[in-house]
Amino acid sequence: MFRRSFQRFCAGEEKRVGTRTVFLGSHPTSETETYIEPKFCDNRIVSSKYTLWNFLPKNLFEQFRRIANFYFLIIFLVQVTVDTPTSPVTSGLPLFFVITVTAIKQGYEDWLRHRADNEVNKSTVYVIENTKRVEKESEKIKVGDIVEVKADETFPCDLILLSSCMSDGICYVTTASLDGESNCKTHYAVRDTTIECSIESIHTLRATIECEQPQPDLYKFVGRINIYNNSLEAVARSLGPENLLLKGATLKNTKKIYGVAVYTGMETKMALNYQGKSQKRSAVEKSINAFLIVYLLILLTKATVCTALKHLWQSNPQNDEPWYNEKTQKERDTWKVLKIFTDFLSFMVLFNFIIPVSMYVTVEMQKFLGSFFISWDKDFYDEEINEGALVNTSDLNEELGQVDYVFTDKTGTLTENSMEFIECSIDGHKYKGITQETDGLSETDGPLTYFDKADKNREELFLRALCLCHTVEIKTNDAVDAATKSADLTYVCSSPDEIALVKGAQKYGFTFLGLQNGQMRLENQRKEIEEYELLHTLNFDAVRRRMSVIVKTPTGDILLFCKGADSAVFPRVQKDEIASTKVHVDQNAVDGYRTLCIAFKEITPDEYERIDRQLIEAKMALQDREEKMGRVFDDIETNMNLIGATAVEDKLQDQAAETIEALHAAGLKVWVLTGDKMETAKSTCYACRLFQTSTELLELTTRTIEESERKEDRLHALLSEYRKKLLHEFPKSSRSLKKAWTEHQEYGLIIDGSTLSLILNSAQDTSCNNYKSIFLQICMKCTAVLCCRMAPLQKAQIVRMVKNLKGSPITLSIGDGANDVSMILESHVGIGIKGKEGRQAARNSDYSVPKFKHLKKLLLAHGHLYYMRIAHLVQYFFYKNLCFILPQFLYQFFCGFSQQPLYDAAYLTMYNICFTSLPILAYSLLEQHINIDSLTSDPRLYMKISGNAMLQLGPFLYWTFLAAFEGTVFFFGTYFLFQTSSLEENAKVFGNWTFGTIVFTVLVFTVTLKLALDTHYWTWINHFVIWGSLAFYVFFSFFWGGIIWPFLKQQRMYFVFAHMLSSVSTWLAIVLLIFISLFPEILLIVLRNVNHKSARRNLSCKKASDSLSTRPSVRPLLLRTFSDESNIL
Repeated sequence: MFRRSFQRFCAGEEKRVGTRTVFLGSHPTSETETYIEPKFCDNRIVSSKYTLWNFLPKNLFEQFRRIANFYFLIIFLVQVTVDTPTSPVTSGLPLFFVITVTAIKQGYEDWLRHRADNEVNKSTVYVIENTKRVEKESEKIKVGDIVEVKADETFPCDLILLSSCMSDGICYVTTASLDGESNCKTHYAVRDTTIECSIESIHTLRATIECEQPQPDLYKFVGRINIYNNSLEAVARSLGPENLLLKGATLKNTKKIYGVAVYTGMETKMALNYQGKSQKRSAVEKSINAFLIVYLLILLTKATVCTALKHLWQSNPQNDEPWYNEKTQKERDTWKVLKIFTDFLSFMVLFNFIIPVSMYVTVEMQKFLGSFFISWDKDFYDEEINEGALVNTSDLNEELGQVDYVFTDKTGTLTENSMEFIECSIDGHKYKGITQETDGLSETDGPLTYFDKADKNREELFLRALCLCHTVEIKTNDAVDAATKSADLTYVCSSPDEIALVKGAQKYGFTFLGLQNGQMRLENQRKEIEEYELLHTLNFDAVRRRMSVIVKTPTGDILLFCKGADSAVFPRVQKDEIASTKVHVDQNAVDGYRTLCIAFKEITPDEYERIDRQLIEAKMALQDREEKMGRVFDDIETNMNLIGATAVEDKLQDQAAETIEALHAAGLKVWVLTGDKMETAKSTCYACRLFQTSTELLELTTRTIEESERKEDRLHALLSEYRKKLLHEFPKSSRSLKKAWTEHQEYGLIIDGSTLSLILNSAQDTSCNNYKSIFLQICMKCTAVLCCRMAPLQKAQIVRMVKNLKGSPITLSIGDGANDVSMILESHVGIGIKGKEGRQAARNSDYSVPKFKHLKKLLLAHGHLYYMRIAHLVQYFFYKNLCFILPQFLYQFFCGFSQQPLYDAAYLTMYNICFTSLPILAYSLLEQHINIDSLTSDPRLYMKISGNAMLQLGPFLYWTFLAAFEGTVFFFGTYFLFQTSSLEENAKVFGNWTFGTIVFTVLVFTVTLKLALDTHYWTWINHFVIWGSLAFYVFFSFFWGGIIWPFLKQQRMYFVFAHMLSSVSTWLAIVLLIFISLFPEILLIVLRNVNHKSARRNLSCKKASDSLSTRPSVRPLLLRTFSDESNIL
């Protein structure tokens, strides 16, 4: 224990330094050098929360941080220390039950984590020590140890790849357990260590690794390795994420590798990623806290009133000290203020059951068990990926029924992210279809109709660029045998766009054959093999929006090929080359295709020498490496020549349009946030019915703002114009914007990233501080919003901006890629799509589903039911506790405010734990007041519960007055029954414990039957828990009163229940009081059913007469034009 604490302390000290130095094999770089072993944490994984020694104090501390638990602890301590009317058992036992159940649940979950940790920590690994393979437990690996890993084994810690059994020092890895991606990724060893593939040579290797401190990003790593040969001069090589093998990943298609441990235990990227995200709280939890405060005020009011009336009552000496109950001298000498305070505490204890302590544990169980219904739903199962829905947190189930705004990504969320190469443009000539001959087929647009095709050399240059400028790999078990196996190639890449482009080049006769020993091999149209040396790859990033490669041709020329978005490429090419290609790019974007522009430039040997030096220097940097490399990339990718552009189709997902239409009908506002071009995104929005043909679009883009010399003035003019138009269309007197959408002209807003930045930046300026507020006013009155050219950070900014609107609307974000993680984490509810761009979004989300279409049922059915169930649970808990404690309050007016309990201690203890707990739990898990098919087919039902409708002041007052009415009936009904001098045939008179037992019996039956009346969906479980709870109460009462219990001082309940039921009057009174209590509820149900039947009849007539009054038809998928169709071969 001390050793671990010491290591963590040391690790904490070491984290203050920007980098760490790792010695290979824990050996010094030279024998003369003094070696002090650095202190790093061990390789033990600790995902558990507790230990055997700290479980009890730590768990109790966490549980008593809850207001209700802490409140009952205070009440229990008051009962123990002060002479109170009820036994400490009455509040101590329910509290002990709740604390114990929660502790057992959390303890069991932590035991499972301990067991999983031990499986990992005790697994066998092999470490190279003194030229021998030494078997060790995984937890004993230290930073600097050289580890051997064989095929299909999992990496025990984060390793830098030193060598593999493959001659070029590569290995294949799957990271499914980390990010869900099942495709193989290629990792590389630095060229100086690839030959060291034997135990002897690995052991003699002398090197140090300098790298950044542990951080959780799976896709970033900065380091360098210094290799010491015979001379003391070190050879330095840069290290990046392609050299790092992550703990939890699995080695595939490689017999064995050797790697050095750089991060171990809780400092591995896997461990850092599994640390908890920020806690999200649902609107229902906030309502519960508000209700608790109200009921706490009711409790304080009751205690204050009773204390005041007691002392008013005792102001009469005959009431204060009657002849049969004289005070002792000590009681007479007690300070009056102290007496008032102790009386107040006694009344607080007497009425404390108005606060439902067991509600929290019931709500937790309801959320935890209810979340399984999402995972078990077969409609969420997708056969393509062989997976269903996944619940990452059960705390937000009910929030799915309260969503106001939906923010969705486009690519991979609304679309399939399954790319198909459609056409390309070379020097302004359109190429479409599959070539049968080497010269291909060409079309031209605009004034260049006299050209038949582009120059042959330019065609081949374009196709070579497609074959070389990418990060695609070949998925094969054996080496590719030249052209004979080109038809059997399987391409793998993290980006489907790149595979589509490589396959597009293959259609026109240029086939990429793979990368071997730094040589990119391709087969040209003449079936000749060409080899290009890959010098550098300038990787794609979201800021640059382009990627490039630098290659050396077989003739020795050095070329740079670049591909990227038109906005990223056009400013970096010759101006006179843009116009002819831009025509095709714009038309393809209107057609809904994804476009990329292709450019190149020749690099002289002197220029390359400078570039190579700059790139190596940037790659070797340990601080700000990405910024330095970005500056070098920008400097290289200038003065290029534009060759052409490509068009790739991303098909719309199945039922995406129907899902968005249903969300609109449910009153939700849908915003599309994408990084694509405006024209492409706009076309997709029409196809998926976000925009209708009748929707009037308001545009705030660079194109509309740059019409004026001063952008701010033009922006202000447009914002004012749009606001005036919308305020005229939607006046403030409109009762509901959601309902107004169907009565007025629909508006949609389009905004791009640069305009949004202008609005947000201007909002900081005092002269233009109303930009943001005007923009938000416009957005709130639009049925749909499209935000294009968005950076990931801007997506999160938009979500945050809407979250902070007046009324705090509930936001939901849904996406499939790493660029969507920021908005998923920012929104109230985050949904991840298990897409083709990895599982970063799914891992960081609250819920993950295979397809966008599943959002419809998730919100309209599951969300609706979850909210209705838990809202009913919360209201019912407060209702039944007010019914329980109000007769106790009224009883004080008839016992001289003597704090005499109305109920027996056993009933006080068992009421919330046993008699009324299971029926409401079953109801909150199984109830369907409307069947699921109706909820999904009629999205308007979702609007009935929006805005936390069931937990507003109106329903809360209804439940409170209902409880007050029923509690009054319980007490005074029994009171009037007791006006009869005798209730037994032998003229005996019932006592006060019989009085309380009658009230309690009516109470238990009424609140349970009330739940039965509220139940619409009956299962055998509902029948069992409802009628079983009533039967258990009767059985317990007979049992409790039928035995003389030796541990009780007074046997006050002995045969009370049996004697009570021996009176016919009591039977009739119980039945009559139950009926009177439930009569308002029964009457309300009858009236509601009559209204529903008449409304249903009117609705069917309206549908028959107005069957065509639906929303206008939409444009066909991706807006294909007839002129384009005629050109398809």
